Amino acid sequence: MTEIRKRVLLAKPRGYCAGVDRAVQTVEEALKLYGPPIYVRKQIVHNKHVVSTLEAKGAIFVEENEEVPEGAIVIFSAHGVAPEVYEQAKARSLKAIDATCPLVTKVHQEAKRFAADDYDILLIGHEGHEEVIGTAGEAPAHVQLVDGPEGADKVTVRDPSKVVWLSQTTLSVDETMETVARLKQRLPLLQSPPSDDICYATQNRQHVVKEIAPQCDVVLVVGSRNSSNSVRLVEVAIDAGARGGHLVDYAHEIADEWLEGATTVGVTSGASVPDELVMQVLEHLAARGFADVAEVTTADERLTFSLPQELKREMKAAAASRAKEAAALVSDQLG
Repeated sequence: MTEIRKRVLLAKPRGYCAGVDRAVQTVEEALKLYGPPIYVRKQIVHNKHVVSTLEAKGAIFVEENEEVPEGAIVIFSAHGVAPEVYEQAKARSLKAIDATCPLVTKVHQEAKRFAADDYDILLIGHEGHEEVIGTAGEAPAHVQLVDGPEGADKVTVRDPSKVVWLSQTTLSVDETMETVARLKQRLPLLQSPPSDDICYATQNRQHVVKEIAPQCDVVLVVGSRNSSNSVRLVEVAIDAGARGGHLVDYAHEIADEWLEGATTVGVTSGASVPDELVMQVLEHLAARGFADVAEVTTADERLTFSLPQELKREMKAAAASRAKEAAALVSDQLG
């Protein structure tokens, strides 16, 4: 009797995107530069493991600026904040470091520009998501939230010839285009943003999942439940033909019954997930007979973002100060 070959299809790209990498580095470098505690408004990225790791190093996560002691350092998360949050920080004399992903900042700039031209802005996204709150806060009088295709039917605009759609960066590409198509049925002159709002990393991770899902009995997505892009990956996997899909933060959360009768398991991770968690999932699967791992690559990601300017300036000044002290010390020893 031939033994059934069990295998894993490992998606690439997966895990950290450039914006997440920059945000996590921002907290780590601030801790080195200023020493703990460093306050972070909201979760720096939506991942349980990343947050607990940074907490262990001295980061304190708060919901609002009011929880930060006056004059302290606060970092704004990768998801972006509304202008009023900066004003609140200023009023409390907080030293604010903005770790907003540059791709989210781009959407904020688009919202401001279209609002200045008196457009109605239809923001496609999930109600209550931090990114949506931040973008809408740039032009609250002009922005209406459209939460999925069904939300398209409730939209009202002042002038059907002056309306544009923008979107949250972490949505399902397919669902967003479905929402846009529904909106265009009612608003044929609806304009599109000048460039794609859904971020490259979200699209790339969804694309490779679509590639592997039809061959998979089950797709395991490593990510947290409050991570929009991770939740979308499970939905994309099932829509693309996987017979099952599950979201887990850690390998030990994988239920054995999910693997019963499976020969091919797909594995990927959301854009805020460190790869060590994926490696632990692969070890867990190997121990259950899924030792044959084939990596499926559909894109090569090379984009990086530099750290926030305000942090880079202070890091540079601190390095110059250390160099000066070292030179003075050598001079004293020689003298």
